[in-house]
Amino acid sequence: MAAYEFIDHTFDVVVVGAGGSGLRAALGAAEKGLKTACITKVFPTRSHTVAAQGGISASLGNMGKDDWRWHMYDTVKGSDWLGDQDSIEYMVRNAPAAVYELEHWGVPFSRTPEGKIYQRAFGGMTSNYGEAPIQRTCAAADRTGHAMLHTMYGQSLSKSVEFFIEYFALDLIMENGVCVGITAWKLDDGTLHRFRAQATVLATGGYGRAYFSATSAHTCTGDGGGMALRAGLPLQDMEFVQFHPTGIYGSGCLITEGSRGEGGYLTNSEGERFMERYAPTVKDLAPRDMVSRAMTLEIREGRGVGPKKDHIFLHLDHLDPKILAERLPGISETARIFAGVDVTKQPIPVIPTVHYNMGGLQTNYHGEVVTLKGKEPDSVVPGLFAVGEAACVSVHGSNRLGSNSLIDLVVFGRAVGLRLGEILKPGASQPELTAAQTDPHVARLDRFRNADGSTPTAELRAEMQAIMQEDAAVYRTGESLQNGCNRLQALWQKKSDIKVSDRGLVWNTDLMETLEFENLIAQAVVTVESGNNRTESRGAHAREDFPDRDDKTWMKHTLAYLDQTTGKVKVDYRPVHNYTMSKDIDYIPPKSRVY
Repeated sequence: MAAYEFIDHTFDVVVVGAGGSGLRAALGAAEKGLKTACITKVFPTRSHTVAAQGGISASLGNMGKDDWRWHMYDTVKGSDWLGDQDSIEYMVRNAPAAVYELEHWGVPFSRTPEGKIYQRAFGGMTSNYGEAPIQRTCAAADRTGHAMLHTMYGQSLSKSVEFFIEYFALDLIMENGVCVGITAWKLDDGTLHRFRAQATVLATGGYGRAYFSATSAHTCTGDGGGMALRAGLPLQDMEFVQFHPTGIYGSGCLITEGSRGEGGYLTNSEGERFMERYAPTVKDLAPRDMVSRAMTLEIREGRGVGPKKDHIFLHLDHLDPKILAERLPGISETARIFAGVDVTKQPIPVIPTVHYNMGGLQTNYHGEVVTLKGKEPDSVVPGLFAVGEAACVSVHGSNRLGSNSLIDLVVFGRAVGLRLGEILKPGASQPELTAAQTDPHVARLDRFRNADGSTPTAELRAEMQAIMQEDAAVYRTGESLQNGCNRLQALWQKKSDIKVSDRGLVWNTDLMETLEFENLIAQAVVTVESGNNRTESRGAHAREDFPDRDDKTWMKHTLAYLDQTTGKVKVDYRPVHNYTMSKDIDYIPPKSRVY
């Protein structure tokens, strides 16, 4: 690989990704005096967190009595009891402080008449252990993620985090099971870089673009998960893919759950508010997996709307236009642009759309990546952390509650910063990197750069997205999942025939999309294989051939390893942490899923 030369950098901490979790982790590390770099393939304020609309959950109690124990109960129940209860307790107990921290940094939250942070209702959030819906989701109109991202980027700059913008992360540098850094490709000049670090934090987001219709940005290609699989690490609970009930029909653009929190409701072709049948207590504010399945059933049974009867209506037209302008301005604009709808007069056509990946790199609540080592299920991988949608700290289990993602980002981003401050010494010496550690990274880049097959990347990507959309959708069967496994294995073999036309290294989007595709197909394969392996229905994983939840057999996390040569998956398991950190709350055992 003599034709390629690396530019070397040394930091205490390298964070990959500049979304909400990456910025919070980088900010936290810098506050501890650690020399911190943040590598990002897009400008930080273009990271996908900027698209988060509805809000961030915390039991502030500004709109009525609330309690972190209620928030914990809702999160455990929403996870369908697959969430790790120690991590959930850590998140909900630290949530109020994390939100107030954002407020003090300058996030412009919407306000109550008394000047407190405004909170709206969200699906699955209840008072007194499931009695009634509660307003727990703190909101900055319907642009909460936008406000958070800009605020944290400014704070990171003030703490001297060094940003490497428009760098594409290639692979983890591993040495005897220890992560010692990362390699990256600078897109605007074609140079290659090695970042040596005491700790590497993966905050690369989800892999929603493995599907044809997704609310995710086109940059959400699961780069961290791809790197982890190539490093021989497993990914956890990849079978659980959340479909958001309300993506705009045709485009997939997100209509926030906050729209239903403000009083919006769904109807079928008969004008019926059908969620009253499926969830009599919380109705349209049931958890996302329940609403998505209900909508799918209504469409299947011939009660969909439109010429093809293949979608559902979301009504906001009964709400006061002043409320819409104040609390849902972005939604009003999105519906007008992407659906041609005036929300004050017409319903929005919506359909369940891929929105969130519950699976990822398994971590403890400090953000340390853990793996199965012998009989130890939580063995820490030294030097490697993960946070946000790229991680599976498993607060969401098999189904994430709306507005729990943004609190996940900041609570565990903060936890990573605190942990790094505890275990690292600023400026500590690090071993020199060797060519042998990074030659395989360059060889892979060179192979794709000079790939001269007959099938363009875009064609392979479209085929993968169609397979995922058809065979790993809201409802699944053994037949569809096995079909997906077979089709993806055939597609994996086609990678050897991939064609890259651009041979350059400067702004070679053809090459970058090929590297992204390799990350995506790796996670597509482990998703479908993990789903085929789990013979029960739980949370977002709804199997028609196994409609019941089976706690006796399946109360455990799936760990999926991928053979990079053959594309074959090996499955193992890790126990659910059905214990809490303290005696303040008892273990929450599985109970009814009725809302």
